Amino acid sequence: MATYQRPRPPAPAAAPEQRDGEELPDGTRRVVIEAVRPQVDGGRFAVKRVVGEAVEVHADVFADGHDELGAVVRHRTELETVWTEVPMEPLGNDAWRATFAAGGPGRHLFHVEGWVDELATWRTRTAKKVAAAQDVEVELVSGALLVDAAAERARAAKAKADAEALKEVAAVLRSGDTAPVTSDDAELIGLLARHPDRTRSTSSDPVTIAVDAERARFSAWYELFPRSWSPVPGAHGTLRDVRDRLPYLAELGFDVLYLPPIHPIGTSFRKGRNNALVAEPDDVGSPWAIGSPEGGHTAVHPQLGTVDDVRDLVGAARALGIEVALDFAIQCSPDHPWVTEHPEWFRMRPDGTIQYAENPPKKYQDIYPLDFDSVDWQGLWAALLGVVTFWIDQGVRTFRVDNPHTKSFAFWEWLIGEVKWENPDVVFLSEAFTRPKVMHRLAKLGFTQSYTYFAWRTAKWELTEYFTELTRGPGVEYLRPSVWPNTPDILTEQLQHGGRAAFVTRFVLAATLSASYGIYGPAFELGEHVPREPGSEEYLDSEKYQIRVWDLDRPDSLRDLVARVNRIRRTHPALQSDRSLRFHHVDNDQLLCYSKRTADFADVVLCVVNLDPHWQQAGWVHLDLEELGVAHDGLVEVRDLLTGAQYLWSGPANYVELDPAVQSVHVFEVRAVTPLDRPPA
Repeated sequence: MATYQRPRPPAPAAAPEQRDGEELPDGTRRVVIEAVRPQVDGGRFAVKRVVGEAVEVHADVFADGHDELGAVVRHRTELETVWTEVPMEPLGNDAWRATFAAGGPGRHLFHVEGWVDELATWRTRTAKKVAAAQDVEVELVSGALLVDAAAERARAAKAKADAEALKEVAAVLRSGDTAPVTSDDAELIGLLARHPDRTRSTSSDPVTIAVDAERARFSAWYELFPRSWSPVPGAHGTLRDVRDRLPYLAELGFDVLYLPPIHPIGTSFRKGRNNALVAEPDDVGSPWAIGSPEGGHTAVHPQLGTVDDVRDLVGAARALGIEVALDFAIQCSPDHPWVTEHPEWFRMRPDGTIQYAENPPKKYQDIYPLDFDSVDWQGLWAALLGVVTFWIDQGVRTFRVDNPHTKSFAFWEWLIGEVKWENPDVVFLSEAFTRPKVMHRLAKLGFTQSYTYFAWRTAKWELTEYFTELTRGPGVEYLRPSVWPNTPDILTEQLQHGGRAAFVTRFVLAATLSASYGIYGPAFELGEHVPREPGSEEYLDSEKYQIRVWDLDRPDSLRDLVARVNRIRRTHPALQSDRSLRFHHVDNDQLLCYSKRTADFADVVLCVVNLDPHWQQAGWVHLDLEELGVAHDGLVEVRDLLTGAQYLWSGPANYVELDPAVQSVHVFEVRAVTPLDRPPA
């Protein structure tokens, strides 16, 4: 019968063997760095911040055994070679954190570096022996040697004062004095920690940060059609007419003026009023049918003016604190010069004609889309980059991009990267009302802001769920929402049937839920609400196809409310970012309550909105007082920034009543009469 024999382990090799072509890891680098945040898709895409905005870095940093560790976040611009370091603080359970402020516009890098801190480890272990009354003579000598080494590192770093102070500490240890071990003096502890041995440190992979100008996070957009802004009713307006009306926009408090395409408009298959297939001789056509014998994407429609007028408008607007945004629509009229110069950039049908644009069942016979599968795709890409850089050269720094989701993802990543390499402050707004994953991909690829589904989110649960996702979900690191209650293409059912109160509530929601928002005016402030036909979101007599006459001084205009809310936004930093948005419970599904605050509670804004445009609604608001910086069951003073009314609320539960015939919204400034007795998290 065979006997069982215990298997013997193989004899140890003298050194680990190296497989062909494989580099052995450095076995002395014991620190592990995991779960570095923020980052997007494992570092594939950039995290986004604006100038001066906090970058709070978290990471798990640990090693085998029980040694003390040190860790820093190192950051710099993409073009620099010198890193700036910020010490990380341990949070427990091997989690670490550090915060630094984003620098100027452009691409920045950061990574986490961690190491075993031999000096701190020695001090911790020796302190335990001292506390246990054990002999530490040898330990003190070992510590002196470690402190000597730290002094040499300080000297190499040209920190002469630290080097001398460390030598004194080493001498104290050699004398047998345990004071450097047991002392809780912060200055001494800092001295011992400042010059660790990092020769065997571990570094995480670098994370890219795309830093944008402030208007990338906080902006108020106003869209208008220049041809409708002539002082002579019915006459074709010009860019100079818009320049003359800039004080109106400044009075309303907008900081971005967005113009639909200002280029020559084609005549072939021109659409008539209300999108009629046959145009009348005096019909002006759709601005999105770009191109005629007068030029294409780098030309100005002759009735609007010239390229010089664009430069003049940009300069005059900037003097008032307003940036001009141009529409970048990648499509052509059949009359565009590219159609004859570069037919290979368009998709041909079997009958030899060019495929016009469609979004079934919609047809756009007056527009040819560009073909990103063209055999000359590189030439097409270069031409489109040339369009953007041409307008940048005229002073334009902001672009609203039409339907980017129907163009190549690779193209957008390349184009935005090329533009921002030379012009890091340029803003691109993505107008992509499409599937969520596509919208998010475009934001990851570099779009500065993104349109949202806000126009169609009307119920309390929808708004709460959607804006919680936008402000607290993973997309918060790269997708900046731009919220619009209307556009030339979107006249929602609520605006069609909700009356003036619907315009008020949707405006206040847009301007306070999101740090960036926009309206299509003057249709919005004048309450334009009649659809082309029942069930349609198209405006009757849409400005997309004809010149409109707007009476900006109508007594029923919302201009005063718009101006007041924009002033509130500018004077209250709480409304200038999105991450602090929190919803508070109300026992009425027609009342929505939410707040925003600065990190230090210096500014807190609380909004209560009646979502019912027809009937009075009332209910009890149950506040999360800690989110407002108020002690539990404390007193809070709220002042309505729209009316000036003041209330003193006690505890979390307070009664609110809003009648849309009188006032459908509260925008409260909050002051904690009984503040939290601890610093904010």
